[in-house]
Amino acid sequence: MPVAGKKMPKKNGFKFSTNDTVEDIKLSIVNHLQYTLGRDVHSATQRDWWISTSMAVRDRLVDKMIKTQGKHANDNVRRVYYLSLEYLMGRLLVNNLHNAGIYEQTREALEGLGLDLDEIREEEVDMGLGNGGLGRLAACFLDSMATLDLPAIGYGIHYEFGLFRQEFINGAQIEHPDSWMRYGTPWEIVRPEYTQEIQVYGEVEDVFDEMGDHRPQWVKTKALLGVPYDIPICGYDTNTVNFLRLWASRSSEEFDLSVFNNGGYVEAVREKAIGETVSKVLYPNDQTENGKELRLVQQYFFVACSLRDIIRRYHKSNSGWDHFSEKVSVQLNDTHPAVAIAELMRILIDEEMLKWEDAWVIVQKSFAYTNHTLLPEALEKWGVALFQKVLPRHLQIIFEINACLLKEVEAKWPGDTEKKRILSIIEENGGKQVRMANLAVVGSHSVNGVAAIHSKLLETRLFPEFSHLYSGRFNNKTNGITPRRWLLASNRNLSYLISSKIGNRWPKDLMQLTRLEEFADNEVFQKEFMAIKHANKIELTEVIASECGVTVDPSAIFDVQIKRLHEYKRQHLNLLHILHLYRKLLHNPDLDIHPRVFIFAAKAAPGYELAKNIIRAINLVGDCINSDEKIKGKLKVVFLPNYRVSLAAKIIPAADVSEQISTAGKEASGTGNMKLSLNGALTVGTLDGANIEIKEEVGDENIFIFGHTVGEVEELVKNGYSPYDYYNADEDLRLVVDWLGSNFFTPKEPEALAPVYNSLLAGGDPFLVLADFASYCKIHEQVDEVYRDKKRWARMAILNTARMGKFSSDRTISEYAKDIWNLRSVKID
Repeated sequence: MPVAGKKMPKKNGFKFSTNDTVEDIKLSIVNHLQYTLGRDVHSATQRDWWISTSMAVRDRLVDKMIKTQGKHANDNVRRVYYLSLEYLMGRLLVNNLHNAGIYEQTREALEGLGLDLDEIREEEVDMGLGNGGLGRLAACFLDSMATLDLPAIGYGIHYEFGLFRQEFINGAQIEHPDSWMRYGTPWEIVRPEYTQEIQVYGEVEDVFDEMGDHRPQWVKTKALLGVPYDIPICGYDTNTVNFLRLWASRSSEEFDLSVFNNGGYVEAVREKAIGETVSKVLYPNDQTENGKELRLVQQYFFVACSLRDIIRRYHKSNSGWDHFSEKVSVQLNDTHPAVAIAELMRILIDEEMLKWEDAWVIVQKSFAYTNHTLLPEALEKWGVALFQKVLPRHLQIIFEINACLLKEVEAKWPGDTEKKRILSIIEENGGKQVRMANLAVVGSHSVNGVAAIHSKLLETRLFPEFSHLYSGRFNNKTNGITPRRWLLASNRNLSYLISSKIGNRWPKDLMQLTRLEEFADNEVFQKEFMAIKHANKIELTEVIASECGVTVDPSAIFDVQIKRLHEYKRQHLNLLHILHLYRKLLHNPDLDIHPRVFIFAAKAAPGYELAKNIIRAINLVGDCINSDEKIKGKLKVVFLPNYRVSLAAKIIPAADVSEQISTAGKEASGTGNMKLSLNGALTVGTLDGANIEIKEEVGDENIFIFGHTVGEVEELVKNGYSPYDYYNADEDLRLVVDWLGSNFFTPKEPEALAPVYNSLLAGGDPFLVLADFASYCKIHEQVDEVYRDKKRWARMAILNTARMGKFSSDRTISEYAKDIWNLRSVKID
């Protein structure tokens, strides 16, 4: 509620302005409160003020968006279309304020209304459109595309519910619906006039046309409607505003009045419910056949709607198909949208009557594919029977693409059936399956990895045969992050300090941060830098106390591991080290170690039982440690629930240590490592993903590297890795593993943590946790030693921030635009 005595704008009728002065912004906010929400300034809630403020900002974005799209349409520009099943957007208010250049004006306008922007921003709910690094990367890329004035549109799904809202009960993950859309969002604009109708299921009839040519017809299909919702994407310090278009599914026959009038009230809306299911939830559990089917329908729904929208836009300014690939570049963010290749082929040959050869040239020139995983089990495959049921015509087209591929293979390696087996889009072993990654490689003109080591391993380990078959198709585009979100918006005081020393150009040119190196040994700057870190840690202690009920000391080392829960990311290696320290303190409570708070945040996929068991193990061990007075508060373990972008923005500025400890050769890139280093956290990591390039940038002396290398991991596995060799040879390791597997932490639930224990021994320890344990413990002894040297630690932290310039997503997107998309910037006046 506004503070008494503050001056309200005069009520002299509605006035509209998108100027950026404090008074104009204040007028916009009050106008939306009164005329959009129908609320009075004296009775408005904090949420009302957040909506009104967001709508006032949106007005300014929409004004620029209309000009941007008008310019792109009038100039008939080449555009990139970014297809991603997820976008982890987080909260948008503060980011949009910074990008639009009206942060200070809006803060002042709200203060003039007796309101606090920091309180208002907390009303915003994170958009439930993504899960992990894949979705957050897509969101960073949209920000950079707009900042670089690139004509770009993102496409995805308008999920009614996000992945899930996480809660812990007795240490176990419990999933609740993430109802992020319960009260709507002020950022989206519904576009019913661009609704698309697409078909699924049905069968294929063999039909011959009047020329006697075979023309398969996809018939007896079921129609789905895709209703688009647009979210403006504002570039930083520019007039470009692109948009993200999200498709909500609807049934083409939503209501049966005759059934309703006969008393069948539920049956009357059955089709409506079925139609809306497609965009209901992000990543429906695919442990069941129904779940697999829904996922395939979901993926096809979003790419089919997107392609029809792309084609509609193309034909507004172009006739025929000769120039399609000159005006359209489609980037596939992982294999989820790969069915788009078959869909565009279907449109071209079935609907537009193009010859197969001509259509295939257009398809290959239009698509590019980004791979995000080296784990073979993570590469999507769909059973042929399921594909036949859902997309029968597309399966025929994929078979034909595969036949053409196998002819290429035969020409390259005559008589080599093993090469054909490896490269075939159809996997024959254990039931026929469609390999979506192979389809994406074959149907794209570019295939890129997301870190130098990842791209190398793509060519040498995952797709070596494709690399030989398609020379020059593979390339690297190391991931990046937007500094507007991950420093300017999330670490305001550090941003002010940086700008006071090097000016304010760095959010758009992150290489400017190298100028901070001259202050790395300056004692005054070191104290200022670390004082901001300490203040951020104090703020995080309040979040921890509120969310976990645990009191932690901000002068302790804040040791952070925040990322999706997966075995290869090795949160359980971190846990074994915690147990190692706990044992040492139990045996010697006066042990001279610096107090440490281990901070976790992660969600495990609902069907991933081992990952959920690791979460429970961390929570239960943490409960024991946190309540043990014998260790004098030297260790604390907290697992913050419901990890999301807005929570990450509170954790990252407060982190001292960044845990990037995946098994070498398993992490494609990682971007959390970049965010944490940018905010002055020091990395403890393996030589995996982007860690290698971070090490190259910050210097060997400013990072803590441990563990087996990619080559050493491969050698261990090749020679028959046995975890028991390490377990039997290291008494400390054996004791902590057995301790974890005992009933000590679960006295009322025998064997509750057996899944974690068994995975490390009888399960073969597939991600070499035991092999890297000793090295991991040793590097943490070094961390403890260095942290005690305050000047040295401060210098290392400053240099991490100063040398992160390479990891701006602006650099990444510039490389995509130049090397893959052939896309030029278009300035908006």
